[in-house]
Amino acid sequence: MNERNETLKEEVETESTDHVELTEEKAAETVSDEMETTEQTDVNPIEEQLQEIQQLNSKLELADNRYLRLQADFDNFRRRTRLDLDASEKYRAQALITELLPALDNFERAMNIEADNEQTKSLLQGMDMVYRSLLDALKKEGVEQIEAVGKEFDPHQHHAVMQGEDENYGSNIITDEFQKGYLLKDRVIRPAMVKVNQ
Repeated sequence: MNERNETLKEEVETESTDHVELTEEKAAETVSDEMETTEQTDVNPIEEQLQEIQQLNSKLELADNRYLRLQADFDNFRRRTRLDLDASEKYRAQALITELLPALDNFERAMNIEADNEQTKSLLQGMDMVYRSLLDALKKEGVEQIEAVGKEFDPHQHHAVMQGEDENYGSNIITDEFQKGYLLKDRVIRPAMVKVNQ
């Protein structure tokens, strides 16, 4: 019986040492597995962070581009608004001047009649004074008459209604003016109606 107990005891001891060896091996394996996973997890967060940085950089670049476009659009809007205001200030009297031009034409026609008595002469002098004061007021606003007779035909400033042949004038030269043309600063309000030599 003692022998049996001793063999059992030896078997238990060998099993326990085997078991201890097995548990030590398992512990070593788990430690190495954990080290591998920590190395892998250490690599993965770095790659993830780099990807996240790249994504944030691309978003920042898009936001910068959008901001620059918005700023350029706003600058263009401000410039267009300023130009519109300048133009409206510069040409503010254009509508009124356009309405006054037929009255000036009528004054010119009326002053071309011949006066046969003193009363008509004094009436024409009064009309001439009113006509000149109108022209002076228009000049203060920047209105000028377009020169026509003897000048070369310019389609931007002249409106040809007739062509003729006159030896006294060269080709494409205006020989006669039927209606005066006017400029407001640098803008043609009404082109001059002219006859052009061929």
